[in-house]
Parts: sequence; C-alpha cells; structure tokens
Amino acid sequence: MSIELDFWTVLGQWPLLLKGVAWTLGLTAISAGIGLVVGTLCAWARSSGPVWLRWLVGAYVELIRNTPFIVQLFFVFFGLPAAGMKLTPESASVIAMVVNLGAYAAEIIRAGIQATPRGQIEAAASLALSRVQIFVHVVLPPALKKVWPALTSQIIIVMLGSAVCGQISTQELSYAANLIQSRNFRAFEAFIVATGIYLLLSIGVRGLLNWLGPRYLFGGRRG
Repeated sequence: MSIELDFWTVLGQWPLLLKGVAWTLGLTAISAGIGLVVGTLCAWARSSGPVWLRWLVGAYVELIRNTPFIVQLFFVFFGLPAAGMKLTPESASVIAMVVNLGAYAAEIIRAGIQATPRGQIEAAASLALSRVQIFVHVVLPPALKKVWPALTSQIIIVMLGSAVCGQISTQELSYAANLIQSRNFRAFEAFIVATGIYLLLSIGVRGLLNWLGPRYLFGGRRG
C-alpha cells in the first residue's frame, strides 16, 4: 500500500501559514519582553524583598511551575471573563504566556543573582549607590549573563507552548495548520510543515536572543 504525500496542497495555503507565523512570533515577542520584566522583579523579591513578599512570590512561582500551561490558559480565558474581565483569545494567550514565563524566569534569574559575589555588592555599596542602583547596574547584568542560555531556552519553550493557544482560537501557527488540514484533509502534510516551521523559528529566535543579550542586556553596548 503506497502513501502519496501532497505538500504543495498545504504550502499553497501559505498566507494562512504566514499569518500563523506572524502571530506566533508576535505572541512570543510580547510575552518574552513582559515576562522577563516580571521574572526579574520576582527574582528580586525572592532574594531581597520583605518576608511577606517572598512568600507571596514563592506561592506564585510554585503554583505556575507545578500546573500545566493549558490549565493556566483555560483559567485565564474562561475564568477571568466569569469574573467580569472580557478577553480576546490573543490577549488571554499573552497573559497566560507572561504569567508562565515570569514564574520560570524568576527562578532562573534568582539563581544568577545568588551567584553574584558578595564582595561586588559591598564594593558598590561603599560607593554610596542605592539598593536599586546596585541591583540594576551591579547585580543584574552579570546575573543575566550567567543564566542567559537558560532564559533563552525557556523563551523557546514558551514559544513552542503557544501552540496550545490554538485551542482557544488564537490564530497562531498550529491553529493555521489545523485549519488547513480541515480544508484539504492533508493532516500529515500540514503538521509536518508546521513542525518544520517551528524548528526554523526555534533556531532563528535562539540565534536572535543570543545576539541581543550580550549587546543590549549585559554586554559592552548596554546603555
């Protein structure tokens, strides 16, 4: 029994695939930007904040890291509107991805902060720098440098996890692939193409993050 594959039927729907790629990259970019800020603030809270804030952030981190992303997504999309907060599928996806990345990034960045030599912090304090200045200019850059590969991998994981967002009709790549196969019944070809695109996106985004980090976050060109 021979199997005839027809990838051109799928690739002929390139506008849908392109739209899916654009949504996937857009969701990832927004979520990564906000998620890293959330993770940094939570890392500071867990390492230097008051006790009550450490407990609060710790509870958030443990809750998110020990529950599936799809449950978090459904909670945001179906639960928050029940409380009176109306959300589009795209905004719900961004919120869920930010909450998820923020929790994982918090622990990753906290590990980098704890690896900062104590003498470095004391030297900065002797120069009469404030706690905020010490954290932003002395602690955070080398901490990010140490953990940037792990953060990059986590951002890639969140990007790949965005495929779940198609379950609430967010028009990302997996949603596009599912829509294409529902039209031409070429499910195998559609998801093989989607798999290849996800692979290329992962390689490209990883390369971009490895280029951006040393130049704008913890490298010589940092403002």
